[in-house]
Amino acid sequence: MTTLELYELPGCPYCAKVKSKLADLDLEYESHEVPRSHSERTEVEEISGQTGVPVLVDTEHGVDGMPESDDIVAYLEKTYGDGAGA
Repeated sequence: MTTLELYELPGCPYCAKVKSKLADLDLEYESHEVPRSHSERTEVEEISGQTGVPVLVDTEHGVDGMPESDDIVAYLEKTYGDGAGA
């Protein structure tokens, strides 16, 4: 069962950075494509409190809506990468 969900926008370089890390770590995730218009991103706003993407949800580890690509990449590396469980 996939516990990772990524809210993203095609062509977004920050989303691509997170997707690259997910691929590097060979992690499965469910992708949610968000509307281009920030005013239409109500689902993302409900989850993370803001309308920017990417936003990561990791139900297994209690992450309800993590924004910011650098924070997400660091989280994925710490939680699922070589340093996991350290």
